[in-house]
This record gives sequence, C-alpha cells and structure tokens, in this order.
Amino acid sequence: MRILLALTYYRPHISGLTIYGQRLAHALAARGHQVTVLTSHYAKELPYEETVDGVRIIRVPVLFRISKGVIMPGFPLTAWKLINSSDIVSVHLPQLEGGLLAFMCRFLARKKAVLTYHCDLRLPPGWFNRLIDRVVYLDNRLAASWAHQIVAYTQDYAIHSPLLSQFQDKIRVIYPPVCLDPPTQKGLQELRERMGLDGKRVIGFAARFAAEKGVDHLLHALPQILTEIPDVKVVFAGEYRNVIGENVYERLEPLIKQYQEHLVFLGVLPQSQMANFFSLCDVLTVPSVNPTESFGLVQVEAMLCGTPVVASDLPGVREPVRVTGMGEIVPVGDEQALAAALTRVLKGKHSYVKSRELIKAIFDIETTVAEYERLFHELAFGGTIATGSR
Repeated sequence: MRILLALTYYRPHISGLTIYGQRLAHALAARGHQVTVLTSHYAKELPYEETVDGVRIIRVPVLFRISKGVIMPGFPLTAWKLINSSDIVSVHLPQLEGGLLAFMCRFLARKKAVLTYHCDLRLPPGWFNRLIDRVVYLDNRLAASWAHQIVAYTQDYAIHSPLLSQFQDKIRVIYPPVCLDPPTQKGLQELRERMGLDGKRVIGFAARFAAEKGVDHLLHALPQILTEIPDVKVVFAGEYRNVIGENVYERLEPLIKQYQEHLVFLGVLPQSQMANFFSLCDVLTVPSVNPTESFGLVQVEAMLCGTPVVASDLPGVREPVRVTGMGEIVPVGDEQALAAALTRVLKGKHSYVKSRELIKAIFDIETTVAEYERLFHELAFGGTIATGSR
C-alpha cells in the first residue's frame, strides 16, 4: 500500500506523538509498504525532504508559529499532491490541518482517511491559549466527522474524551506501538557510575518539561519522600530547557535550585540508552495532570525493563498499570498521595515487578502494526488480509 502519515511534528522532535508516528511509519515500511510522512519544517537545520529507513519525509515550510502550532501556507497544495498519490491517509491529531486533510480526502480526492487521536489538546493557562484550544477542538471535530475511522489508544480514553465520546461508532482501539531492546548490564553500570548514583534509590521521569506532565507536583512531593528515604535521587530524561511552547523549567527554577542535590538532568538520551535509563530507575512516575496525556508510552517501556510505575488516575494514563498490575495509580495533582505511592514502591519494588514476557505479550508492536495494516487494507481496498501480509 501507499500510505501517507500526516502530523504536525515528526522526529527528531521528541514527544510521545512523534515517537508513535516514527515507530508506526518504520514498521509499515519494513512490511513492504510505501510510507510518506507529511509534516512541518519546524527547525531550519532539517532538510525539506529526506528518506530515513525507507520512510520518505516531506517537511512543509513554516511561515510562523503560534504556541505549539505552525502556520504553513504551502501545506494545502503539498497535501493535495500526496493524498492523490496515496491509497490511504493516516491523520494524527491534534493538528490544525486535520479538518482540511479529512475534507480533502472525503470530498475532493475520494480517499479514505483514518484519524489517530493522540490526545485532547489542553494548552497552559491564558485566554489566548484557551482560544487556540477551542479552534483546534472545532477543527479536529470536523476531522472526526469526515474521517472514515478513528484510532484511539484505549477504550478508557475514548469514552472520557469530550471529542472521541461523540464518535464511538467510528472508534477502533489499537494499543500504541511499544518496542525497546533489553538493557545491558554494562550500559546500566556506566550510566549509574557517570551519574554518581551507586547506593542511591532512583525515581525516574522520562518526558519533556511541559505543563501537562506534572513536574511541579513531583518536586512538591519530594520533601515527603525524603523524610523516609533521604538518599533518593530524581533523574530526568528528556528536554527540560527551551521546550517549544513551554516555560516550565523557568517557572520551576527556584524549586529546582532548592532541591538540586537530589535532582539529576540527563537531557535527551539516544534511544539506544533509554532501556538502561529505565533499568537504572527503581520507579518511574507519570504524574500528568490533564487529558493532553492519554497513555504515556514510557510506562510500558519502563515495565519492559523491570521498573514499576506510579501514574496519575487519568483516562488512558492509568491503563498500563491497570492491565499489568505493575505499579500504583494516584489521584491527579495529589502530591501527598504521589509521595506515599512512590515511597511504597521504592521500599517494596520487587512485589510490583512482572515479567518482561508478560508485558511484551500485552503491548506487542507486531500486533499493533498488524491491526493498522488490516484497518488500512479494509478501507482502501475492501475485505480483510491475514495478519502480517503485505
């Protein structure tokens, strides 16, 4: 099949959405499909077109940016050409161009569009951000109306999302693509020594510093944890300074300085080191605060490395702990409950750990990609195909 994936940001930008898009694109290409990614030229050092691991990437010039959104005057023409040369179009929301893409597919090109709905958009406080939220919501609602199917990460999120709950008859639930090589003892020890973490217990946080990630709640929970576990370190993996559309680090800098002896910032780690990072942690936390977080791929990646998780009780975000039992779920924004749960897991980690085989069986990337492949084939050509067929 000739498959077009459209999303506002793509790698090397790092977010759960871009990692999802890259894994899906590469896996489909590895199965013999012609995969093209349509995205924004959000950074001047990136090429406008390139092919990576068999995936063709087209980046449309950006005139200017509004918060996390980008304005691309050349997008409609580029999209029109690519839609017409594709068998199926996979539109990844939220994105401001979602409605346009779905309209072009249904009414102009007569092609089938599948939406993958990654999350409800909830920008930081402020009247202008609320306006952007509303505009994107209305656009994405149009996209959902015109799309032929909508993929949701979980049924839990689908029934609680203000948008997805209106389109239950179009929903196809497919777990997100999760893949991670096992950690290596050598790599783990090198990372531990380099960070000076021998003899320390480690709380991991793997995400960029964004408002929805709940970093402030983690920092406010730290004093309570330190009263029982004074040797604990919180290790952050991901972008924390100069995050597009965010000022979380700057806002929290006084708090960061206050607890700096207990904090370690690794920045963005290569994918090859992420398994070692997760294995380094005694517990990973996902203290997210709003529906912009709909799952948290890092939870499953941590579990694959033998690391339990403490996650917020948000639709979708609670799914990995719910279905595996490998961790605890805490009320959203409850710093005392977060501290207590992290302390319990740090003190009794082994009682939470499940086997890698169990986690992998539940969240199998081959199953995810096969379900996408089957859905695309059904819509583009009718009928069904056997799992794994080309």
